Parts: sequence; C-alpha cells; structure tokens
Amino acid sequence: MKKNILLYTVCIAAFLSSCNIYKEYHTPEMDARGLYRDPVSVSDTLVADTVNMADLPWEEVFTDSQLQSLIRLGLERNTDLQTAMLRVKEAQASLMSSRLAYLPSLGLSPQGGVSSFDKGKGNWTYSLPVVASWEIDLFGKLLNTKRAAKAALMQSEAYQQAVQTQVVAAIANYYYMLLMLDKQLKVTEETALLWEKNIETMKAMKIGAMVNEAGVVQSEANYYMVVASVSDLKNQIRETENALCMLLRQAPRRIERGRLEEQRLPEVLNVGIPVQLLSNRPDVRAAEMALAGTFYNANQARAAFYPQLTISASGGWTNDAGSTIINPAKMIASAVGSLTQPLFNRGANLARLRIAKAQQEEALLSFEQSLLNAGSDVSDALSQYQSASDKLVQRAKQISALEKSVEYTQELLMLGSSTTYLEVLTAQQSLLSAQLSGISDEFQRMQAVVNLYHALGGGVR
Repeated sequence: MKKNILLYTVCIAAFLSSCNIYKEYHTPEMDARGLYRDPVSVSDTLVADTVNMADLPWEEVFTDSQLQSLIRLGLERNTDLQTAMLRVKEAQASLMSSRLAYLPSLGLSPQGGVSSFDKGKGNWTYSLPVVASWEIDLFGKLLNTKRAAKAALMQSEAYQQAVQTQVVAAIANYYYMLLMLDKQLKVTEETALLWEKNIETMKAMKIGAMVNEAGVVQSEANYYMVVASVSDLKNQIRETENALCMLLRQAPRRIERGRLEEQRLPEVLNVGIPVQLLSNRPDVRAAEMALAGTFYNANQARAAFYPQLTISASGGWTNDAGSTIINPAKMIASAVGSLTQPLFNRGANLARLRIAKAQQEEALLSFEQSLLNAGSDVSDALSQYQSASDKLVQRAKQISALEKSVEYTQELLMLGSSTTYLEVLTAQQSLLSAQLSGISDEFQRMQAVVNLYHALGGGVR
C-alpha cells in the first residue's frame, strides 16, 4: 500500500512538472548588443565598459546646493511619487493576503433560541459552532497566486523608482532652464541699455549730417524690439518657476537659485554596457515584472483544470436542543475532505487560459519595447551632448567674430566711411542672437547630461 501511495505521488509530481504549473519565471534571453549608438562613430559602435554614471547618487551628479534642496523637497512632496508609494503599499497588502491564503479559514456562528408549549416554561437551546476550511495547494493555484502578487509588488516598487528618477531629472532640467533664462535676460537687458545709448549717438550723428532720420528711427525700432524680448523672458521665467513649483507640490513662488556659469556637471559620461539597462532602468524592470505577473497568471489558469482539494472541519458546543441550560453542554465535531474536479465549465477555464497566454505575449512585447526605448533614450542623450558640445565651440568663434564686426562697423560709421547704419544694426542684432544661442547651447549640453543620467536609470540612489 505504501509503495502504491509513493508511486502515485511521484506520478502526480512528474505530471504537474511537465505542465509547468510549478515553474518559476526566468528573464527571457534578450540581445542587448548595439542598443547604444556612438554619436561620432560612422559604424555606430560604442565602446563601453561596466562603469556607469547611473550608479552615482544624484547628489554627486547635481552638486548645486540649492538644486539639491529642491530635489529633496520634490522627493518628499511630489504628488506622482506619493501616489506611487501608496501603490506599493497596496501591492504589499495584496502579497500578504496571498500568503495568508495558505492558512485555514475559521468562522464562528453562535445560535440560540427559546421555545415553549401551552404557556409552559421555555426551553433554551444554543449552539456555538466553529467551522474551519483549509485548501490544500496540491496543484499550485495558491503558489502561483502568491508569486503573481510578489511580481506585482516588485512592479509597483520599480514604478515608484521610475517616477523618482523622472522627478529628479525634471527638477534638474527646470532648474537649469531657469539659469539659462536668467543669463539670457541679463544679456538682453545689457544690450537694451547699449542700444538705448545708440539712439542718442544716432541723433547726434544726424545733427552732424552723418546719418539721416531713417537711421535714427531704425535704431529706436531695434531698441523697442529688445525691450519686448525682456518682457518675454521675464514671463518665461515666471512660467518655469510655476511649473517647478507644481513638481514640488507648492503654490507658485520665486525659486532661489545660482548662476549658469557656476554649475559643474560630470565631464566624463560613462554609459556602461547595454545589458545594465535591465537592472538599472526602473521602467524596464517594471515591464519585466509585469511579464512575470502574466506568466504566473497563466500558471493559475492551467491550475484551474485540476482538482481542488479542501479539508473542512467543524466543532462546537450545544445543549442538545432539549437539555436545560443547567446541564453541561455537549461537544460536537466533524471533519470532511472534498476533492472537486472541474469537468465542464462552459469553456470558461479554456477561455481564461487563452486570455492569460495572450496577455503574456503582450507583456513580452512591452518588455522588449521598453528595452529598445531605453537604448534609444541613451543614444538620443549622447547625440544631444555631442551636438551641444560641438555647437559651443563654433558658437564661441562666431561670437568673437561678431564682436569684432560690431566694433569695426561702429568705428567706420563714426569716421564717415561708406559703412551705413544698417550694417551696424545688422551686426548688433547678429551678435545678440549669437549670444542668446550660445547660452541656449550651454543649457542643451547640461540638459543632455541630465537626460543621459535619467536614461541610464540614475536618480534612484
């Protein structure tokens, strides 16, 4: 008899294993090679090692003390991040519930009553039954439910980390944008003062018959154009401050900040190797945990085809419905085991399995796409950094040449040469445009560092 029981047990275990009901999820093989493009190589092959700037704490990347204070405030108060934290708590509760499903359920149903005949003395009856039910997880239903709940928890945790990295990057980008606008405003205001003086110079030259009224009017028009630009920049600054305050879950206010030229960001951008995105990028991990959840949901759907073993027991006390309350109560007890095998469920179990398999395939596609998106984000940030760096070099040469152009044309105009006031005004406009573009190039390079840090999964630590 014992040999038969052992044989049955081995056969059942082998059968269940062949159906993959107890199988654990494993990361599918992914070819992560070539996810990054080299922004300067013709072959697009980026030579990298395992050193990764995403491993740096955000305090070491963003060293500005005022920016650090804003990031800390954002991590404490940001609405999206707080919501993500609450979702983690929900997932933790679900996991605890799935773990407690292994324990028996207990219920107490006290009952009592009184009856009498022909106005006689009433007879009291009572019973205190305790009912227990315990589902034996013979076919992996509860196990896969618990594993799916754990995957959901890990997905929620990864989502929280993804939101955190987004908050850190968004605050840094808004902060650097404010510094850019501040510097552009300063340059524009200084230019407005110079051009206002130019109007007086042009008026004096008109008296000396060196220029005509058209030159004076054109100088005034250029001055008012710059003054209007000052108003636009001030408005952009306020809007950017308001947007940053929304990230901090605060009412709009002025943001205390440093200066653009004081900022120091990493010069060496270590991107690591593409396969590190699987562990560093929270959104990629979240997509994988969603895939793991669908894997275990499919196992649950398979388990529904097999019998459900439940052991039920009840016990309690009663006065036997006829004894007086004075008599000692009697104890009753019973136990029963049931094995329920689904035979015909109108195709519901088969439909659930097909749905679960389709959802698993969808999750796999989403996981693969999230990895491709991560690689694209890294490539875009590298390209942006290289482009901004190249433009800064050329922009410095352009500004230097235009400064000389303004100086020379002004001197020639004062000397009464063939140079016209239009050449002077054109040189001044070109210089202002180049100066503002140079400041924008500085911001774009800083933004590229922020975006690369975020694309690699930085900001969690």
